[in-house]
Amino acid sequence: DPSTTSASKLMRHVGLVPQEPADLLEAVTVADECRTADSDSGSEPGTCRALLALLAPEITDETHPRDLSEGQRLLLALSIVLAARPQVVLLDEPTRGLDYPTKARLSAILRDLADSGHAVALATHDVELVAETADRVAMLADGELVAQGPTSDVITSSPLFSPQVTKVVAP
Repeated sequence: DPSTTSASKLMRHVGLVPQEPADLLEAVTVADECRTADSDSGSEPGTCRALLALLAPEITDETHPRDLSEGQRLLLALSIVLAARPQVVLLDEPTRGLDYPTKARLSAILRDLADSGHAVALATHDVELVAETADRVAMLADGELVAQGPTSDVITSSPLFSPQVTKVVAP
């Protein structure tokens, strides 16, 4: 029952990074955001900051979260959520505003989570991320489920994805 479960316990069950990650950011510095995330989730101090350093080493502790780029705010929000190591991670457009090297680091972290038994669900238009990260795909069009199955089957069988698939699998 969510109404009687502690916040830290809930954070260890499900983590959500919304399409507008700034909605999760309330503190006046990155360091404060990370300290609060570690404290609220019951994580070891420094967990959030270590994740952020891996994803975005250029972000300094004293930066105000509202002064970060859209992609950097996303990475901070992701670090906050992942500090709790939730069993289920929900991400809405997680690569929006990210460059390719950062996307690759994010993909590796998500793959590591999935490989260690966490469920990771993505809502994304980023076919490259899906191809590199997902085990299974459910494809929607106009709110309807139009395809589902193993990633390679879904993305290679859809003519909608052929330009992106060529980009991902071409030598």
